[in-house]
Amino acid sequence: MSGGEAVVPIEWTSDLDTGIDVIDGQHRQLVQYINPLEEANATSHRESLGDVLASLFDYTTFHFAFEESLLEQIEYPALIPHREAHDRFAKRIAGYGKQFGEGQDIGLEMHKLLCSWLLNHIKYDDADYAGKVRVKIDNTLNSGWLRRTLRRLAGD
Repeated sequence: MSGGEAVVPIEWTSDLDTGIDVIDGQHRQLVQYINPLEEANATSHRESLGDVLASLFDYTTFHFAFEESLLEQIEYPALIPHREAHDRFAKRIAGYGKQFGEGQDIGLEMHKLLCSWLLNHIKYDDADYAGKVRVKIDNTLNSGWLRRTLRRLAGD
């Protein structure tokens, strides 16, 4: 870790909840990938940092694809800028991976970016679509479509 600065882990607070269980679970998982950076930075353990980077990139890619698919289904009007924000962030993470591969010390800088970007993205960008998704979920559940589909899949 450069400069001897301490890295503060992300604490999950209720203001980060979107009210969409699957999304909130995925966001919590992202936090679980980010927080190990604190230990990897404190110990200057490059192998651990590399593992965290790879896991974080993979899971972030999965989460963004899932979220964007959900937003397509509800015909979210701001899907394109939301997707562009995801793309810019993924490119930054990939850039950190490249720097890491070149031997650069990126742990602290990356942790700061991840914490600030993720928290702001959840609180503002994701909060903007949350109500629309919850309404769609409620309407789907109330229509009986989900119940019928689950019964069909279960062979009932």
